[in-house]
Amino acid sequence: MAMRAALRCLPGNFSPRLPHLSSAARLSATRLAWRWRSGSPRTLSTTSVLSTALKFTDKHEWVRVEGEIGTIGVSSYAQDALGDVVYCGLPEVGQKFDQMEEFGTLESVKAASELYAPLTGEVTEVNAELTENPGLVNKDCYGEGWLVKMRLEKPEELEGLMDQSAYDKFTKSLE
Repeated sequence: MAMRAALRCLPGNFSPRLPHLSSAARLSATRLAWRWRSGSPRTLSTTSVLSTALKFTDKHEWVRVEGEIGTIGVSSYAQDALGDVVYCGLPEVGQKFDQMEEFGTLESVKAASELYAPLTGEVTEVNAELTENPGLVNKDCYGEGWLVKMRLEKPEELEGLMDQSAYDKFTKSLE
């Protein structure tokens, strides 16, 4: 009964279809995720669902592992500190890197910063979009602004990286 009353209040031009969200709005929407914790009520979390699976280095790179492939990028903290990224110097597919070995650079209007491999492995894919649009690193550093994908040789190295909570504490200690 209450539903009928609510529907009568809708304007005549109301469309029951969901609106098309821009990529920025979709990203904002993913940051709001309801989580169910057993034995407790639902709580609202502003941490991205994606970032719960991320591991971070003390040099501000992140890695998301799916199977034996790790997707690598720079953290929001790093891209914020750099400012507008204007160039991404990335490795070629097939290059191998040891953990914490330099694999590329990001250049911005303010500074240049080296990139370090969070894990040992071989580059299997480079984000070609960044050649034409390096600003994706600023716009969506955990999504479209990823840098490279690597086949991991030593997955046990993942245990030595920080989770989101530890990384947040680390970045707060830098301020």
